[in-house]
Amino acid sequence: MEKFEKVKELIADIEKDMPKFYDAGNGAAGTRIRKAMQDLKVLATDIRKEVTEKKNSK
Repeated sequence: MEKFEKVKELIADIEKDMPKFYDAGNGAAGTRIRKAMQDLKVLATDIRKEVTEKKNSK
């Protein structure tokens, strides 16, 4: 559940940067979005592994 909380925090951060990038054209916000999206990908993979391990251990 800790990793899922991190996912929610990352999404909240991305929500703040999206208008800065798309509406205001802030390039640094775009960089932060790209990094956060990569972090989300890694977390999602980790969560998938944990869920599979837990499911298969029953």
